Amino acid sequence: MTVGLFDQVSSVSVLAAEGSEGGGAAINEIIGLTAAGGVVTAVLLWIGWMHRQRKITWLRKLADWGGHRFKRPSWVALPIAMFTTSIICALFGFIWDVSLHIGNGRDDGALANPAHYFILIGLFGIFVAGCTAMVLPLDGERPGPAAVRITDDWYAPVGGIVMAGCGLYALMGFPLDDIWHRIFGQDVTLWGPTHLMMIGGAGFSTLAAAYLEYEGKRAKGPDAPKDGLGLKFMMYLAFAGVLIGASVYQIEFDFGVPQFRQVFQPMLIAAAAALALVMARIFLGRGAALIAAIIAIGLRGIVAFIVAPVLDAPVNWFALYLGAALVVEILALTPLYKRPVVFGLVAGLGIGTLGIWLESLWVNAVYPLPWPASIWPEGLAMAVPVAILVGGCGGMIGMVLTGQKLPRRAIGAGLVALTVLVIGVATANGLRYDVPQNATAAFTLTEAQGPGEGRYVTADVRFNPPDVISDDPNWVAVLGWQGGLPNETGQFVDPLEKVGPGHFVSTEPMPVSGTWKTLLRVHDGRTLAAVPIYLAGDAGIGAQEVPADAQFTRPFVSEITILQRERSPDIPQSLWLIGCLVVLLCTLAMISGITWGGGRINNSEPSESDAELQPSAQA
Repeated sequence: MTVGLFDQVSSVSVLAAEGSEGGGAAINEIIGLTAAGGVVTAVLLWIGWMHRQRKITWLRKLADWGGHRFKRPSWVALPIAMFTTSIICALFGFIWDVSLHIGNGRDDGALANPAHYFILIGLFGIFVAGCTAMVLPLDGERPGPAAVRITDDWYAPVGGIVMAGCGLYALMGFPLDDIWHRIFGQDVTLWGPTHLMMIGGAGFSTLAAAYLEYEGKRAKGPDAPKDGLGLKFMMYLAFAGVLIGASVYQIEFDFGVPQFRQVFQPMLIAAAAALALVMARIFLGRGAALIAAIIAIGLRGIVAFIVAPVLDAPVNWFALYLGAALVVEILALTPLYKRPVVFGLVAGLGIGTLGIWLESLWVNAVYPLPWPASIWPEGLAMAVPVAILVGGCGGMIGMVLTGQKLPRRAIGAGLVALTVLVIGVATANGLRYDVPQNATAAFTLTEAQGPGEGRYVTADVRFNPPDVISDDPNWVAVLGWQGGLPNETGQFVDPLEKVGPGHFVSTEPMPVSGTWKTLLRVHDGRTLAAVPIYLAGDAGIGAQEVPADAQFTRPFVSEITILQRERSPDIPQSLWLIGCLVVLLCTLAMISGITWGGGRINNSEPSESDAELQPSAQA
C-alpha cells in the first residue's frame, strides 16, 4: 500500500539537521555548567593548597578519623569513602538516565534531566577522591614503596593517581559528548563513543580503588591489626563494584533495547565475570567470588527497584554471575590456584562456557529477549577467547593486590595487548550486520484496548519473501519506546508469535499514538533490521509522523535510521573516523595508565627508608 510512504522515514536524519534540537546543549547551559565547575574546582584547589601548606588541619583530622575506624592510612580511608559514595551516585544516575531516554526520548537540555546531576557529581567525585589521595600525604610522608614523587618532598600513591586519571577521562566525556552531538547529532545509544568514555572511566576506576586499598594495607605493615568485619565487607563491596563497573556495557540488553547484535551479550557477561571474580578470589580468598556476586546482585537490585517501581521508569534486569562465581570457586580448589595467571586463563575458559550456559538459564527466564539456540556458535566464538584473556589479566591484577611477583614485563604487557586486540576483533565482528534487500513486511492492524491512554493495536505481520529469516531467529519483536505518557514507563517490548512461514502475530496490544516510536525489529544472526509501525512527528528535528494505518507494507531498513533518528548521516565518514580515533587514543591512554599502575606497585618493594616512614604513613 505505501512503500513510497517510507521515503519519509529514510529522510528523517537529513531533516534533523534542519531542526532546532537533537544537537548539543544550549549555550547558556554550557556557560552555567562551566562556571559552576570552575568555582567548585577553585574551592577544592584552595583546600588542597591550604592543607599542604599546613594552614588547615580539619582535612587531615577527618582523614585520620576514617583511618582509625577502617585501619588504613588516612590517605586511603577518606578517598575510598569518597570514591564509594561517588561511584554509587554515578551508577544510580547512569541507570536512571538510560531509563529516562528509553521512556521519554532525548532531553530538553543538559540541565533538564535530573539523572545528569547524579552522573556528573559521581564522576567528579571519583576524580576528587583520587586527587584527595594524592594531596593528603604531607611533606616528608611517603605513602608506601610504590609512591610517585610529585616534587622533592611530595609523594602520591599510585592508586590515587590512577583514580584521578580515570575520573578525568570520564569527565572529558561530557564536553566531548556535547561536541559530538553538535557534529553528528544525538546518537541515542549507550554505545556512543563519548558515552563509552564516561562509562569506561567510572568502571575502570574501581581497579584504581583496589590499587589504593592494597597500597594502604601494605603501608600498614605486618604488625597492623586484622581487618574487622566492617572493613572486610567493604573489600567485598569493592570487588562487587568492579563487577558492576564492568557490567554497565550491557545496560541496553538489560533494558530490552539492545541496538547491536545479541552475540555481544554473552561476551560482555563473560568478560565482566572473568575480570572481577578472578580478582576477588585471588585477593580475598575462599568464597570471595560468590560473596562479591551476591553483593553486586543486592546493589543492582536496590538501584533497579528505585529506578523502576519508585521512579516509574522502564524495568532493567541484570546478570547474576552466580554460575560464573561457582566455576571460579571450584577451580580455585585445584592446584591451578597457585599459579594465578594460569588460574585466570582456565577460569576464563570455564566462565566463557559453563558459566555462560548457567547464566543463560536466568536470561531466558526473565529477559524480554532470550537467547535462541542459534546464538551459541558465534556467541562462544566471541565470548570464550575474550573471557580467557580477561581472566588472565584478572589473575595478574590479583597478583598485584597480593604482592606476588608478576611474570616478565614482556609476558604481562603482551597479555594485556593481546587482550585488547582480541576484544577489538570480537567487537568488530559483532558490529557487522546485514539488512535484507528487496524484503518487505505487510501489516494488518486491529484496534485493541491497551493498558494506557491513546491508541493501541495488535498486528498480523507477513514477510515477503517468507524465508527472509531462519526458523530460529534471535528475535522478531515489536519495540515501543519514548512514549513518556503519565502512568506508563514509556517502553513496550513484545516478542511476536510465529504462526507460519514468515507469518507473525502480536501477543499483546502495542501503542501507536502520542509520542511513541513503535517499530518491528528483526535480528537473525547477522541480519539486524527494522520496519517502522508508528513514529511520532518530531518538529524539533524536522521529522514527519509515520502513521499506523490499518494496512500497510514497508521495506526493511537499518535499525539505526529509526532508533537514532536524530543522527546526521550526511557527515563525512572521515570526520566520524577521526572522532572515533580520538576517543580510542584516550581509552588506550587510560588502559596504559592502569597497566602502568599495576606494574609500578608490583615492582616496588619496601625498603629501609620506607620502613622509617611507616609511622608517619600510619598517622
